[in-house]
Amino acid sequence: MTKTIRLTAAQAVVRFMMAQKTVVEGRTLPIFAGCWAIFGHGNVAGMGEALHGVKDAFPTFRAHNEQGMAHAAIAFAKASFRRRFMACTTSIGPGALNMVTAAGVAHVNRLPVLFLPGDVFANRLPDPVLQQIEDFGDGTVSASDCFRPVSKYFDRIQRPEQLIPALQRTMQVLTDPVDCGPVTLSLCQDVQAEAYDFPAALFEERVWTTRRPRPDEDELAHAVSLIRASKRPMIVAGGGVLYSEATQDLLRFAETHGVPVAVTQAGKSAIDETHDLAVGSIGVTGTSAANALAAEADLILAVGTRLQDFTTGSWALFREEGLKVVGLNVAAYDAVKHGGVPLVADAKVGLKLLSESLAGWKADAAHTSRAYAERVSWFEAAGKALATSNAELPSDAQVIGAVARAWGTENSIVVCAAGGLPGELHKLWAPTQPGGYHLEYGFSCMGYEIAGGLGVKMARPEKDVIVMVGDGSYMMLNSELATSVMLGQKITVVLLDNRGYGCINRLQMACGGANFNNLLEDCHYEVFPEIDFVAHAKAMGASAEKVSSIADLEAALERTRADTRSTLILIDTHPLITTEAGGHWWDVVVPEVSDRAEIAPARAEYERNRAFQRALN
Repeated sequence: MTKTIRLTAAQAVVRFMMAQKTVVEGRTLPIFAGCWAIFGHGNVAGMGEALHGVKDAFPTFRAHNEQGMAHAAIAFAKASFRRRFMACTTSIGPGALNMVTAAGVAHVNRLPVLFLPGDVFANRLPDPVLQQIEDFGDGTVSASDCFRPVSKYFDRIQRPEQLIPALQRTMQVLTDPVDCGPVTLSLCQDVQAEAYDFPAALFEERVWTTRRPRPDEDELAHAVSLIRASKRPMIVAGGGVLYSEATQDLLRFAETHGVPVAVTQAGKSAIDETHDLAVGSIGVTGTSAANALAAEADLILAVGTRLQDFTTGSWALFREEGLKVVGLNVAAYDAVKHGGVPLVADAKVGLKLLSESLAGWKADAAHTSRAYAERVSWFEAAGKALATSNAELPSDAQVIGAVARAWGTENSIVVCAAGGLPGELHKLWAPTQPGGYHLEYGFSCMGYEIAGGLGVKMARPEKDVIVMVGDGSYMMLNSELATSVMLGQKITVVLLDNRGYGCINRLQMACGGANFNNLLEDCHYEVFPEIDFVAHAKAMGASAEKVSSIADLEAALERTRADTRSTLILIDTHPLITTEAGGHWWDVVVPEVSDRAEIAPARAEYERNRAFQRALN
């Protein structure tokens, strides 16, 4: 007879999570590092009771904002290279919906997180309950349906026994290299407290390891033939290289075959950017070196990248007639983008087998030399942008230079997400260690930065975590700065105040638009905002100070090393200055007609650039 354990549905969820393990650097660890929770009537009696019962063995973390705690969980998974992850539980209604934006972040970036929102009563007897969304034409609709398009797997648990298949499916998705992404198990609040005799086998320890699919022999042979025939190949490395732990394999491939390596936002830190074959970032926010090589490349080996528009310059970056794209990707969906020749495989395995099959082949020496020369030229330009300055309002690049000089890249992780900073960091930050660069730029979610920094610190406590954020993004979501203080997880926040949404203001101007509703001075106001960010950070328990120059910033950063609590350093910056070197056109549409005279030349420039777009999808 099958052995059973009588548990509530909520207790079963928690016990199941505790039984799942993984192996990291030879150590067997819990795959769930804990659960973030903000309790309400829809989860406090069920999930709250279940989590309390194991609080000494399975940590529960309290946050101040549901979106923020979900961002922290997502950042933890990213900083763990998807080997470990977290769960997040909320009540129904606004608590649940606050996590939907974060679910979008996880979905776009293909990062594992388990969402456990409360839901309406399955028995419907108390309907409508507090915070319930009613659809007068469909009795099955719930607010948590909003998770469906931003979840890799969604299930509404209306009976306890439904958890038996749902939990197994959950783990398959969270650990699958292709399907990896957010899972939502929407837990009806009455069901959370209902008991069921679950099979004991459901809670037996299970160790999840990385699946590494090998390439099809025909696909491998085709890819090899194309690479051997190429004269000017280059590698575009994406986040899949990091998640596959294939950074050394990438380096060996590049060195063995003399192929230059460019990186996407997600792929940055996949190669030490001080290496002679590292040409830096590619695309809209790319280096002049990477973009010059891309324009002339006759073959792109796209490794672990989904080739989004910032990477490809809206598919206008690659100019060579007859360009071939070999998509080395664990997901066939990504491998065939824009007519790509698929090489569907794990990045680590694929690079190794590809290199073995290319034995004796190297790219033309002239091409490799050209890459090195372009790289040297770029670093000269970057050095000028990063140099210290006495300007009253320094540029973002000058602030980045100060952070790099003060903290270096050996033991630090820089965290950012939205605005102008990601572009400058993508160009100018030169990580030397895998994971030393942590940008959420798939969804480009304002407000991710501080919560994300907390999650990174929890995943990598031995590292110095530096969060770089603009005033606009800081104002959207800053509450987890207080959580970092509460949890003793020190992060250093460098807050650049350009008094508005400087990045979008520059984009608005580039499209011929008027300065409107982005910088605070161009908005409708009765009283101009004078926000005391230092006082605000101190009110949340952080150390904080304002500096007035780049030299003072470097000195302040040095002082923070001795501080054991989270620190915020504020500096005023110029809203319009950006690094002119590097970069590429981005397809942001310009109106065909307008009363503004500036629109016509902007539209003409737009049409000129569109002519370079590759139409093949």
